[in-house]
Amino acid sequence: MTLDRQRIVTEAIALLDADGLDGVTLRKLATRLGVRQPTLYWHLPNKAALVTALAEAILDQEFGELPGPAPQERWQDWLGELAQRLRRALLAHPDGARVLSAAQLSLKMADISELAMSTLVAQGVPLHRARVIVLTVERFTVGHVLEEQAPRPDPAAMNDFDMAAFTEQHPTVIAGITEYFRPGRTVDDLFRECLEVVIAGAAATTG
Repeated sequence: MTLDRQRIVTEAIALLDADGLDGVTLRKLATRLGVRQPTLYWHLPNKAALVTALAEAILDQEFGELPGPAPQERWQDWLGELAQRLRRALLAHPDGARVLSAAQLSLKMADISELAMSTLVAQGVPLHRARVIVLTVERFTVGHVLEEQAPRPDPAAMNDFDMAAFTEQHPTVIAGITEYFRPGRTVDDLFRECLEVVIAGAAATTG
């Protein structure tokens, strides 16, 4: 089978899904492809290039098309849906948020930012403000997913954790969590409501 960049990225995504980002190495990837590691350098010169290729592939799966807002659609609603799509893209793969955070040269992410900023500007938001709003929403989304995808506490550590004492010292925190996650409410609702706070605040101070 011919070794090309697409095949390399496809196998790298499979490796990411199996082992997470820490398990994606050029050595392991070469083994999966049945080639010597130096062969990969013709297509991906280093780990940074591989991570960027992973980010592009992850974003392409959700953002194959980048439509702007529908006629009369408010930028607030459109930007909120864009952030929801970005979260879905990152959650589709283990460590998706870590991958995107490390991919400083992602052209697809630049395309998303360009569309988002130009959409806000077209609806009357000043350029400086549009950039700040888009950057805030993007970073909130990536940061939120980073926390969602972070490793859970080690069971051994939890054995030594005094939940009763924690509850006594932080009653409002515990009450808030318990009240929020009543039957029917999920982590998706939490993201959406937090996002609404971010965007509503931006809109209220933009005019």
